[in-house]
Amino acid sequence: MNFENKLISGLFIKRYKRFFSDIRINNKIVTAHCPNTGSMQGLLNKGNKVWLSKSNNPNRKLKYTLEIIENNKIKVGVNTHSANKIVFHSLKNNLIKGFKNILEIKPETKFGNNTRFDFFLLSNKDKIFIEVKNVTLSREKGLAEFPDAVTARGLKHINELIKASKKNFKVFIIYLIQRDDCNSFKIARDIDPSYANALTKAVNNKLNVLCYDCKFSSKGIKLNNKIKFLK
Repeated sequence: MNFENKLISGLFIKRYKRFFSDIRINNKIVTAHCPNTGSMQGLLNKGNKVWLSKSNNPNRKLKYTLEIIENNKIKVGVNTHSANKIVFHSLKNNLIKGFKNILEIKPETKFGNNTRFDFFLLSNKDKIFIEVKNVTLSREKGLAEFPDAVTARGLKHINELIKASKKNFKVFIIYLIQRDDCNSFKIARDIDPSYANALTKAVNNKLNVLCYDCKFSSKGIKLNNKIKFLK
């Protein structure tokens, strides 16, 4: 996934009302959209270097979007919308092992009455649903974790994936770690035990779990290495 425009660097001041963040750019303070509903635990330290994108849309109220936070010299992608773009690019370019002979890739596909999964894939053998989760949390060196807050939406998606599996869909969840300093991943059971229990149940119902980290460049963020899932 390439950035639409060159990112702008600044210094983090504060996050508030969930979707707002104040950023210092040179001697000016701007309010940027914070596209992340999680707690962003461990990242919101005043003075952290950040990177923003600037919208080309003249009608948009908040011109800037918070894309990356650097914490302890590690870049972390915090824009949850970027996760799907990174995975979509990877699927189109056959960068994710396990998906072969794909005939169709359809984002945001409806399942049931009130659920949309991030991707539907059609191969010459299977119908596949994929749900993508953006991961930023790392409380222990080399270990990424999800979620960073209780996630009712994430719990719902797991239960819906189980339903899809029982209707003969192949189901996957991709934990996309938008950082490159982790070599393993696990569920943060202490943060959301209900989510952890649901995932264990789903794995027993044929849910496939894939974990990848990301590589950062001045042009964008791309899928990097598959990392170990610690059950």
